[in-house]
Amino acid sequence: MSVKRSDLSFNEVLAKYPNFPKLIALKIDMHRRGLYYTSKALSIFDPTRHQQGGTHIFGTRDGKLTARPEALTLRDGTSVLSQPAPIEHNPYIVDLIDGKLMITDQNEAIDEAFFWDKPDYYDKRLPSGAIMQNVASARPQRLYIAPNRYCHFWSDGEGCKFCDIVNNLKQQKEEIAMPARLKPDDVRETVKEALKEKGRFTAICLTAGSDFHGEKPFDKEIDYYIEILQAIGECFETARFPAQLICTAVTKEQIKRLYDNTGVSSLTYDIETLDETEFNRVCPGKARWIGYKEWKKRLIDATEIFGANRVNTGIVSGSELAGDTRFTSEDEALDCALKEADDLASNGVSVVNMVWIPRPKSPFANERNGSLEYYVKLAIGLQEIRRRHKLEIDFDDYRRCGNHPDSDLARAF
Repeated sequence: MSVKRSDLSFNEVLAKYPNFPKLIALKIDMHRRGLYYTSKALSIFDPTRHQQGGTHIFGTRDGKLTARPEALTLRDGTSVLSQPAPIEHNPYIVDLIDGKLMITDQNEAIDEAFFWDKPDYYDKRLPSGAIMQNVASARPQRLYIAPNRYCHFWSDGEGCKFCDIVNNLKQQKEEIAMPARLKPDDVRETVKEALKEKGRFTAICLTAGSDFHGEKPFDKEIDYYIEILQAIGECFETARFPAQLICTAVTKEQIKRLYDNTGVSSLTYDIETLDETEFNRVCPGKARWIGYKEWKKRLIDATEIFGANRVNTGIVSGSELAGDTRFTSEDEALDCALKEADDLASNGVSVVNMVWIPRPKSPFANERNGSLEYYVKLAIGLQEIRRRHKLEIDFDDYRRCGNHPDSDLARAF
C-alpha cells in the first residue's frame, strides 16, 4: 500500500515548526538520509584520538566496517550516531571547510560538527585477549554493552524485519573478531577500567538479542543478564547502580528475580511499533512468543518493580510505514502511535523513538523511512505526553543515550 508522506524540505519543516530546535531537526534528517564523509573530512579523523565505529550491535547503512567516525556532536551537544550511506542515496555530506568539520547539503554548509573523543580504555586488552572497546562501547555519558549479539527469533526466521543483528554479527566476527557472547569477567574488568576516567560516564546500558530458551521461555536470557549485571555490580560500592537493561518483555516473576539479584535500576522492553497489526507484521517473533497486548501488560507490570520513572519502551519509528503496511498516511500512523504512547504513559511507561534506518542486510533494506516532518511531529508528541504525565527520562536522555530525538527535547521544553 502506498503511504502518503510529507514532502516538506528541511528549511520548510523549520519554518512550519519554528519552536523546534534546528540542530535536533538536523540530527533527525541526518539519520533519515545518512552521511557521507569526504576524503577531506576523514583526513582530520585520527583513530588514536577519535572514537571509531565497528562495535554496534546493528550494521552500518552502507554495509561496511571501516575505520570511520563512531559519531558526531553538534554545537549544542546533540549527538548523532554516524550512519555512513552510499553517495547515490543522497546523504548529507560531511566535509572540511576552512578548517572546520561541516554538515553540508546541495553544496550548502548547514552547521558545524565535531568527532567524538575516544575513551582511554578503548584499545586496552583483557587477559582473555579481547579488546575492551569490543566489550563496551561509549555513548555521550554511558557505557554501552551488548552481552549477546545473536537473536534467537532469527533461528526460526522470525526476526524483526528492520533488523540485521545476525548478519551484522557474522560480518563482525569475520572482520574485527567481535565475540558473539561476552564473558562476565571481561565485562567486569572493562567497566572497572572505564570508570577510572572520572566524570566521563554516568550510566551503563545493556542490550542483546532475545533468547527464548529455558524451563520457562526467556529464562536463559534472564539468567545470563543476572550473571553479567552481578559482575558489573562488583565495580560499585552501592547495592544499586545506574544501569539500564534493554531486554525481551519477560514475565513479572522473571524481571523481579533479576531486580532482586542485581543492581540494575531501569528497564526497557522495546515494543518497536505502536500498533498491534504492524507489530504482528514487522516483529513476527515477538508476536508469536509474547504478543502485542501481553508486551504492553508486561511493561506496565514492570513499573510495580522499578517505579513509574524507571521503565520505558522504544519504537523504531518509520518501520511501520514500510512494505505492506495497513496505514495509508503518515498522519494515520502518527495518530495511532501517540494514542498508544499516551495509554502507556498513563500507566507509568514512557516511549522513546529511534529513527528507523534501512540497513542493507535486513528484510526492509529497500524500503523508505518516514519524512522529516513525521519524525518532528512524533518527537514533539512523545515529549508532550511525558510532560503531561509528569514522566522523566533521565536514564535514556540526550546525555546517556543520544539516539532519541524526543528525549533530546526534554532539555528544551
